Amino acid sequence: MKAIRVHRHGGPEVLSYEDVAIGPPGPGEIRVRNRAIGLNFVDVYFRTGAYAPPTLPFIPGNEAAGEVVAVGEGVSEFKPGDRVAYIETLGAYAEERNVSAHFVVRLPDAIDFETGAAMMLKGLTAQYLLRRTFRVEPGHKILVHAAAGGVGLMLTQWAKHLGATVIGTVGSPEKAELVRANGADYVIDYRKEDFAKRVREITDGEGVNVVYDGVGKATFHGSLDSLRPLGYFVSYGAASGAIEPFDIMLLMQKGSLFATWQLLFTHLAKREDVVAMSKELFAVVASGAVKVPVHTRMPLAEVAEAHRRLESRQTTGATVLLP
Repeated sequence: MKAIRVHRHGGPEVLSYEDVAIGPPGPGEIRVRNRAIGLNFVDVYFRTGAYAPPTLPFIPGNEAAGEVVAVGEGVSEFKPGDRVAYIETLGAYAEERNVSAHFVVRLPDAIDFETGAAMMLKGLTAQYLLRRTFRVEPGHKILVHAAAGGVGLMLTQWAKHLGATVIGTVGSPEKAELVRANGADYVIDYRKEDFAKRVREITDGEGVNVVYDGVGKATFHGSLDSLRPLGYFVSYGAASGAIEPFDIMLLMQKGSLFATWQLLFTHLAKREDVVAMSKELFAVVASGAVKVPVHTRMPLAEVAEAHRRLESRQTTGATVLLP
């Protein structure tokens, strides 16, 4: 079968389209024929070495959707032919792969493979951010950075569904239009405005309850300045680089703030949470409250170009790779 392998860390050029042999599923595993594969910024982190893979070479990719081909010993929840989606660290950039049944869920008939592949990592990230890290309720005011990205658009729609006032930041007029179309109450072009100052204006000087920040270094201090006292700074990515070390007393000085960086896989450690979180995600998508826009479809063999577009922030919504 064909798969993408990385033999050394580096730029998109290290993504190699190769023939790879895999064995039958082991105990507790499922073999899945991928129909669509999600593209995420975490894939870039593994490719460059910012996140360390277990070994070199490795197959990147953290989410996909497809059909069960075979099940390993001890797997009774799934059978060949089942439509499934999954999320797991590494291995999805392939025509087929073996995946732990722990991270596999049934894909509802109402959700197609491309949407399923595009929604697992981003959607479950949005779920734990909005429902488990800081539980957004009606009346809350929130700030979403990179609101035109895959996670950003889902955060925006879901938070509006929950009754929040959503402020999104973007880097172009085109992205601003997209975010407004997805329900944001206010959109700030950070290239033209001081977003922290604008947030204070929008909130009559109070600040927001929570900032969801997947950008990192470039937005950290402005994010703290956007929060009301006892507000939550929630980091989930570092697209602009890692946040530099800071004195924890800064949080006190900025208004006795909370700050956290949580990992999705910590939330997915228990099988019952994988199922419950996925069920809530599927429900809001199937209801139409949250739409998963797949804006770009590319062959798996062209993944290097897909990474170039992702890193240069040329993408909006989700990109899926087709084996």
